[in-house]
Amino acid sequence: MTRKKKIKTDIPDELRAPLLEAALVHVPFDGWTAATLRQAAADLDIDYGLARLAFPEAPSDMIDALAAHCDAEMSSAAKLLGLDNMKVREKITTLIRLRLEVELPHREAARRALTWLMLPQNQPLAVTLLNRTVDLMWKLAGDTSRDFNYYTKRLTLAGVYSSCFLYWLGDESESQTDTKAFIDRRIEDVMKIEKGKAEIRTWTDRLPDLWRGLGKMRYGQ
Repeated sequence: MTRKKKIKTDIPDELRAPLLEAALVHVPFDGWTAATLRQAAADLDIDYGLARLAFPEAPSDMIDALAAHCDAEMSSAAKLLGLDNMKVREKITTLIRLRLEVELPHREAARRALTWLMLPQNQPLAVTLLNRTVDLMWKLAGDTSRDFNYYTKRLTLAGVYSSCFLYWLGDESESQTDTKAFIDRRIEDVMKIEKGKAEIRTWTDRLPDLWRGLGKMRYGQ
């Protein structure tokens, strides 16, 4: 591989983006490991000690950085689409598709990251990254809830996005058409559940009136 030009900086924070980009070349072969970070540093002609300062908790810091990068790319793309003119259902569908599209060039790295995050000791980070992504999706969709709905919306979307992400990892269809159809089905399922919950709430709200009516019938009031 042709060695890349030396990065002229000694500031670890400024090294994170180029190191991550260089590391992504090696992740499909070597996983998210210290060895991958070492190779990325060598490709950029950066001292490995500086690379470790940029990602002191490698590989978790590198996986976190990739997720943050993809979230930012999704956000930038979403702002160009005029989400304000869409219904909530369309907004969420669009955002899920965008998030997967921006990660498509790194799908094997994402697969490796998932394998690493599934280890018991790494699951807290998995939850953090998932929560961060779905929270950003809802904010981009214009959600301003602060009550119990804030949590139920994010919990529901976490389940939907997780299932879509897993399906996407194995999708070999052209232009991920199967994943797009899967997203539509999952959103439809959620909408049916939400509609059912709304109907149940409407019915239960009437229960006091129903009981009073039954009482009058029973006692002739």
